[in-house]
Amino acid sequence: MGTGKRGLLAAALTVVCAVAVLAAPGTALAAPAPPQDTGPAAGPSPSPVPDKDLEQVREKLDKLYHDAAVATDAYNAAEEKTRKQSAEIVSLAKKIVAGQQKLAQLKDQAGAAAREQYRTGGMPPTAQFLLSDDPDQFLDGAGLVLQSQQAANHLIGERTETQQQLRDYASDAAAQWKKLEADRKAKASAKKKIQQQIDAAKKLESSLEEKQRKKLAQLEQKAALKAQTAWLDTGILDRIHGKASAAGEKAVAFATAQLGKPYVWGAAGPDSFDCSGLTSQAWAAAGRPIPRTSQEQWKQLKHIDVKDMRPGDLVIYFDDASHVALYIGDGAIIQAPRPGRSVTVAGAGSMPILGVVRPDA
Repeated sequence: MGTGKRGLLAAALTVVCAVAVLAAPGTALAAPAPPQDTGPAAGPSPSPVPDKDLEQVREKLDKLYHDAAVATDAYNAAEEKTRKQSAEIVSLAKKIVAGQQKLAQLKDQAGAAAREQYRTGGMPPTAQFLLSDDPDQFLDGAGLVLQSQQAANHLIGERTETQQQLRDYASDAAAQWKKLEADRKAKASAKKKIQQQIDAAKKLESSLEEKQRKKLAQLEQKAALKAQTAWLDTGILDRIHGKASAAGEKAVAFATAQLGKPYVWGAAGPDSFDCSGLTSQAWAAAGRPIPRTSQEQWKQLKHIDVKDMRPGDLVIYFDDASHVALYIGDGAIIQAPRPGRSVTVAGAGSMPILGVVRPDA
């Protein structure tokens, strides 16, 4: 066996083995379970925070959780890519198996043709004609000889084409493995960053006394109410009159049924959600699959003017599209806010709006 064939077979075996690996439950390609909220991070007790600094604490927490949201979007994007690449590798592996089987069949057919040529002595048709006792009978069979030659040429061509396909499949599989490995590293990096931001936020919150935590919660509510009031004061609700589509109603119904379930980064149900996990699953339940991440939802879905939005539309927040919620009407949204919070109803204007997208435009 030549070096090229050995390399092709090795590549084929590698990818074929991938079928079993990728199909097996609990493989390394499965998304690692997001960490559970076990309370404040362990370690030395931090210095108490003066009450006058609570507003700064709130702003710092907002930034930490925002950065965690950005990393979560990166994690979700890498996770979605690894799933697609895994499926592509499985598909290529199946094609390689089928190609190897076809090549074996062609080899058998070529062997049969060689044996037949040996049986007839491998004599050229002209010689057979000259030596034949019955030239007329030979001429009747000459068409069959020509057909046999054409079949042999077709066999050679088909075998060559199949070998080329196998080389292409092996090359594609190798490329997909490289992409898969790169995105697995991206997932690991994003996971580390998420945990760093959440741990820092927990450490900061653990530095507060109980009464300060209550006051911090009040400051958060006050900031959200202030932003929502400023948004409503623009008179925006007087211009929003859109009615939900049938699919939009289903999406809103799904999101409503998730109220109270915890936020967990990387989660897309059924027991917990992150922000885009909630919106993507709501629209999947409405029969309209959409991108998994808030950034891709912003990039790929149709943009709608805020005054034209209707229940079921998605409101995208912050300049980097790191948060998304489902509009439910009357200036309200349903969202999965951040770690430590649950799926809840909030004001649509309680955060900086980047824009609105419509999944069923």
